[in-house]
Amino acid sequence: MSRPPMTSAGAERLRAELKELKSVRRPQIVQAIAEARAHGDLKENAEYHAAREQQSFTEGRIQEIEAALSNAEIIEVKSVGANAAGKIVFGATVKLIDVDSEKTVTYQIVGELEADIKRNLISITSPIARALIGKSEADVVKVQAPGGVREYEIVDVSYL
Repeated sequence: MSRPPMTSAGAERLRAELKELKSVRRPQIVQAIAEARAHGDLKENAEYHAAREQQSFTEGRIQEIEAALSNAEIIEVKSVGANAAGKIVFGATVKLIDVDSEKTVTYQIVGELEADIKRNLISITSPIARALIGKSEADVVKVQAPGGVREYEIVDVSYL
C-alpha cells in the first residue's frame, strides 16, 4: 500500500483541526449531551439526539484525521523544490495564464487529503496537476476540462 503524499503545511493544518476537535469541540458536545439528558425522557429528546449525532460526526472526523496523518508521507516542499531543477513537481505553486481568456490563476499541487479548490490547493491526481507535472516555466499545457480542452501558459513556478 502506497502512502499518500501530504505537504508539511497540510499536515500542520490537519493537526490544528485535530487539536480543535479534541480540546474544544469534543468537550462542548459532552456538555450538550449532559444538558440534554437532564431534560428527561431520551426517546423524545431532540436536543439529546442532535448532540449524539454531532458527537458521531466529530468522532468520525477525529478518526479520519488521525488515520490520514499516520498513513501520509509528509513532504517538505522547499527541499523538493530545491531538487526539482525548475520542473513542476509535488508541492509546486504554479501561476498560470489561460491562453483563451488571459485570466491568471495560481495553484499549489498538494495531496488528495489536503486539496481545497477554494484555497487554490489542487490534488496531484487532478487533470490539471497531471498535465503540469514535469513541465517548466514558459511551457504551454493542454488540460482536458469538463468544458473542453483548455490551454494554460506556465508563468511562474515556486516552492514556498
